[in-house]
Amino acid sequence: MTSRFLKIFKPFTHITFEVKKPDRTISFKEKSIWTIACLVVYFIMISVPLYGIEKTTGTADPFFAMRAILASQRGTLGELGIGPIVTAGLIMQLLVGSQIIKVDFGNPEERALYTGAQKVLSVAMILFEAGAYIFGGAYGENVGLLTGTLIFVQLLAAGLVIMLMDELIQKGYGLGSGISLFIAAGVSFNILNGLFGFTDGIGAAPSGRYYGAIIAFFYGLSNGEKFINVTYRPNNPDIIAFLATILVFGLVIYVESMRIEIPISHAKHKIPARYPIKFLYTSNIPVILASALFANIYFISQIMYRKWPGNPIVDLIGKWDFTLDQPMPTAGLALYTTAPRGIAQVVEGPIRSVIYLFVLIGACMIFSSIWLETAGMGSRDVAKQLLDADMQIPGFRRNPKVLEKYLDRYIPIAALLGGLFVGLLAGFADFLGALGTGTGILLTTGIIKQYTEIIAKERLAEISPAVRGFLGME
Repeated sequence: MTSRFLKIFKPFTHITFEVKKPDRTISFKEKSIWTIACLVVYFIMISVPLYGIEKTTGTADPFFAMRAILASQRGTLGELGIGPIVTAGLIMQLLVGSQIIKVDFGNPEERALYTGAQKVLSVAMILFEAGAYIFGGAYGENVGLLTGTLIFVQLLAAGLVIMLMDELIQKGYGLGSGISLFIAAGVSFNILNGLFGFTDGIGAAPSGRYYGAIIAFFYGLSNGEKFINVTYRPNNPDIIAFLATILVFGLVIYVESMRIEIPISHAKHKIPARYPIKFLYTSNIPVILASALFANIYFISQIMYRKWPGNPIVDLIGKWDFTLDQPMPTAGLALYTTAPRGIAQVVEGPIRSVIYLFVLIGACMIFSSIWLETAGMGSRDVAKQLLDADMQIPGFRRNPKVLEKYLDRYIPIAALLGGLFVGLLAGFADFLGALGTGTGILLTTGIIKQYTEIIAKERLAEISPAVRGFLGME
């Protein structure tokens, strides 16, 4: 089943662009330059508006609730962001996790087929989402053929550039992951805009000229407004949102340092060491995948309700109110997979908020468990890595099955608890109206900490090349 399904994509892999792996060790300086170059290109893309659309056209944002994790910006070349890449990864994760396809990730041929299939699917998602934006009315209902084609070509080209930049970084030319880099950059952009911006990026700021929380706070105080009025501004960035943002950053940094350290030693030299298993074992991946799933429900439900209102199945997926400046779900699955933003919305719909939180947590825990196997982070893979590095756990035989059984006490539980925590924290941050969304802040904090660790490893490997294999950098 595996090879037959994945081989369907094989002919298409030859017509997709590919970044070849480097045939030499890339220095830290070169990786830094490539990473910064990709980041500059990304910032240019989210700042350059799409040619052919007017500022007053299509102001309703289909992905309003999910911009942070999609690393995208409304009405720009970065409109699609990393959405197609993450969605393709989500689909493949679901297929593998549900055992619809079985992939032996230890087999280089099957791993290559899986990677190729995911890449082809990413291109297909770029085509689909670009078309869906245009036909779904994101840029207005009366987009002409020429204008629509022009917008489609721009979205396609920009989507391919982002996909190739992600591949460039992941293949070893840059630091970390392109997806993580672009998410952190996009969320940081939105947080700064929420603090100091004068517009919301779509049109006139909902609170007038002074949109940013910090600017609105000091401007209000200087004009004699009451402290409560400048501290709490429903549906606008305010000081409470700013404090919630700081709180989430602090919590994630603290929890990121929580870990269980398993004693290990070198099989020959008996040098003692410790193997850390983090509380957030699968990091921010579960919340990325869960948010991508919610984003697609949010997006597709809107399109379906516009085209077929009143259809029972469509209503089950989501009913929408299009009379607001920003369309919002009023019933169905879309309602319970869209985060209530701010205390006011939580108070208005407490049942909806509780259901959303449980759905988010459940999705994060499921994706965390699935990610263990597909990313090579499960007990079996870790046991193999330790044995390949000539390491052992004192008091246990150097046998893969024995080590796997021992690691099963910790790794699956860490994955589930980590998924539960990131879902819970992301949900509560949204409830408090944190800038950049709860999910965005959670991801950005984790990503920044990951980058500090990546840079430390790179520097250590450059000083002592012999440790590259032990650090998993070969």
